[in-house]
Amino acid sequence: MSQIENISDTARWVAVYRAMETARPDAIFRDPFAARLAGEKGEAIVDNMKRGRAMAWAMIVRTAVFDETILDRIRNGGVDTVLNLAAGLDARAWRMPLPPTLRWIDVDLPEILEYKVQTLRGEKPACQYEAVKVDLTDAAKRRALFSQIGAQSSRVLVVTEGLVIYLTAEQVGALASDLHAAPSFQWWVLDIASPRLLVMMRKMWGKSVQAGNAPFQFAPADGTKFFERFGWREREFRSNMDEARRLGREMRMMWLFRLMSRLRSKHVREEFRRFAGSVLLERA
Repeated sequence: MSQIENISDTARWVAVYRAMETARPDAIFRDPFAARLAGEKGEAIVDNMKRGRAMAWAMIVRTAVFDETILDRIRNGGVDTVLNLAAGLDARAWRMPLPPTLRWIDVDLPEILEYKVQTLRGEKPACQYEAVKVDLTDAAKRRALFSQIGAQSSRVLVVTEGLVIYLTAEQVGALASDLHAAPSFQWWVLDIASPRLLVMMRKMWGKSVQAGNAPFQFAPADGTKFFERFGWREREFRSNMDEARRLGREMRMMWLFRLMSRLRSKHVREEFRRFAGSVLLERA
């Protein structure tokens, strides 16, 4: 039996889902490195979680939507630098069709980044790749890093996939302020959960993530409006449920949830649509 022992183990958990999708003949994305990065420990973590494989669809959809958003901002937004915070075992710098001139910076704790770099040794990134080992909870180091990257770049896309759910509202606000302090940081793509989803996640997986001191915490009642006070506004919200239907990755019985939502008020339908999603923020 294996369980999540620290925050970095959540990266192995999600890597298993990317490997599961990659193994499908109709995969909506392919990550040929995911299984290697997840390892036996990742498989054991997923097998030890309640409905560990049945709920893979949500993170698979999230990965696909983030891929699309990143490529769109590079192609249509003139992004010259991608700053991937809490990068974990994300192998986008290797697996995606990125411009060779793009600067891609992965930032995370030393142990998980070292593991990724060593595991992918011999593989050639598609772009100019950098791994920066920084604890993002260290405010001084975080601000210094953002300032340095901001000064060296023209248009930066910040990526925080699977990060903010593990932070407090105060920590997310501080991160948002520090990101906004760098004028070249133009866009920020993140995933966000609603308070109702947070309750469900805690019931399903709370004990598993708590064991690794990685509790689910951030699900603002005001949704993406939370970020407006820190200089960021919603440019695009993509509902997990809508995107799952588009991509053919809906969970079982989702049709029933959709039917039930149609019988509710417009306000409730919109709340249902925003149950969980991927958000592209832009500087206000």
